[in-house]
Amino acid sequence: MRKKKPLGRYLLKLKDCALIKNMDDPMKESFLSLFHEEIWPKSTCILSHEKLSFHFYIILSGRIKMYQVDDLNGKEVTLFLLTKCDVFDLYCLLDGHQHTVYYECLDKAKVIAAPMEDIRNWLNEHPENYKQILPYAGRQLRMLENFVSDITFADISTRLLNLLVRNINEESKNLELINDLSNKEIANLIGSTRAVVNRHLQELKKNGSLKISRKSMEINNLKTLINLMADKKKYNY
Repeated sequence: MRKKKPLGRYLLKLKDCALIKNMDDPMKESFLSLFHEEIWPKSTCILSHEKLSFHFYIILSGRIKMYQVDDLNGKEVTLFLLTKCDVFDLYCLLDGHQHTVYYECLDKAKVIAAPMEDIRNWLNEHPENYKQILPYAGRQLRMLENFVSDITFADISTRLLNLLVRNINEESKNLELINDLSNKEIANLIGSTRAVVNRHLQELKKNGSLKISRKSMEINNLKTLINLMADKKKYNY
């Protein structure tokens, strides 16, 4: 569903968005004027590469996974779990080529969208703002590097521990973003299967690290979780 609304009210909501956080207010308003609002129901899938090639999105709320599927065996892997202030498709914006990935809403999502060509034209008119893209792109590359390292060198148990620790809020010490995902979605994030992930989660529940209920997962003992990670690094790396 598409809504056209004044976007000044999104300045506060997007204050941490890497693409605009260092712009002055008039520049932010100029940039945001290119966008319109869309609301996507939970489980909405974006499978059309053309849609990604011609539109650029910033997430206002909800979680959207970016994933790939093997054409031969149907195996799925989640490359990024995107949420508030994340953007896509950055690759199409930068190189102008289609990007063979898919997106699915894990929650009801609100996004703002703009024609890709309008964004490129705006950046050409205001080239100093290309540098706003670099911190975000760098963070995404680091995350992708960590993901590749994990699935190449680490066993499933270590991958799961890394995923859990990376998603703990530093201030509250609570597990966020992945705390209510199904075991299948967790498995897609670490290149495993639902059955294997379930077994490892039950082991973490048994040793007191996690508290697991039907629809949520909480950190029960962070110290135990950190010690497990330290032991893994000591003996496996």
